[in-house]
Amino acid sequence: MTKFLGSSVLIAILSLLLSACQSSQMIDKVRINKAGLKHQSLNTVTVYCSGAEHCEFARLNDLIITEEHGQRANRKAINKGYLKLTGEPLDRNGVYLTIPPQQYEMVIRFYPITKQHAEVFHVIHDFKANQQYTFKMYRQRTRQGSGSLLNVSAPTPLCVDMIQEKRTIRRFCRPHNAVTGVSEFIEQKI
Repeated sequence: MTKFLGSSVLIAILSLLLSACQSSQMIDKVRINKAGLKHQSLNTVTVYCSGAEHCEFARLNDLIITEEHGQRANRKAINKGYLKLTGEPLDRNGVYLTIPPQQYEMVIRFYPITKQHAEVFHVIHDFKANQQYTFKMYRQRTRQGSGSLLNVSAPTPLCVDMIQEKRTIRRFCRPHNAVTGVSEFIEQKI
């Protein structure tokens, strides 16, 4: 009887927590939809992210877009009309940006495998009016040749393509550093 009561209480608590997470996502969706109706401009830039398990826009210049730990949309970014819904769930790349055309420093968090580990990508770019940009993350597959065991077993480079309309305009790759285990995204020649 006590096992049944204990498990019932545990299930009730877990379902309450799960519904709280879902309700906060619903609140964000409603706020984004409401702000989107107020802020409609013809001279904007749309920015998407894709290619990973999940990705989110972290920061635009000094404006926080999505909180790192709660993964909630920032109210200031919503009120400015920068966030729009793609139709996907919020935890599955469900948001894209509509921003005025100008130069920005943009920070994007990609979660290539799970939501427990983020790859943080920084870029400075002059965004042009009436253009669509997509940041797409992928692993650069190379032919594994012969060599030392260390070279052959190293992970393939992680890359982010910046696509304007349908054309890749910039590419950034982060090769794995076998000595330190960390490295930076470096712009590649296209």
